[in-house]
Amino acid sequence: MEKLNITTPRIHIRHLELSDLVPFHSYRSNPDITKYQSFDVMTIDQAEAFIKDNSNKYFGKAGEWVQYGIEHNETQELIGDFAIKIELSDPRIAEIGITISHLEQKKGYAKEAMLGILAFLFDTKEIHRVVEIVDAENTASINLLQSIGFRQEGHFIENIFFKRKWGSEFQFAMLKREWDERAL
Repeated sequence: MEKLNITTPRIHIRHLELSDLVPFHSYRSNPDITKYQSFDVMTIDQAEAFIKDNSNKYFGKAGEWVQYGIEHNETQELIGDFAIKIELSDPRIAEIGITISHLEQKKGYAKEAMLGILAFLFDTKEIHRVVEIVDAENTASINLLQSIGFRQEGHFIENIFFKRKWGSEFQFAMLKREWDERAL
């Protein structure tokens, strides 16, 4: 099994480690961060169990989400995490998701992490299609995806009962050829 190791100018994307527990819990326990996420506010014990569970997961197992840490190169502190799932129905399709700490938002780290992951998926792993599902109210994530060149493919209205209410979602996607043709 292969450990993910992606380095960009400011960040390093790698497996989560127990040493990440304090910063991981800090943002995963923040209601503003979890507002649009599929997970709820985590206790410290839930955060520890989550990191331990992910230590046994590796990129490439179809149907399984794997969460990776986003580490700041200079401080070596965890500033977020990134999830990848290879589709069970077709291993040439991946779904992704990202969470950035409330302390590190609006600094370009999400875009840098997305571009690093997309380069890995499209250029190294020759994935055909990458998908992300986004809460229809999450304008920051929508703007991020559009700025990278994702295209909106669907708008699912009240398709998910989410945090005690019906929510709507957008599906965004990018193909390998769109990645290759994008304006840099």
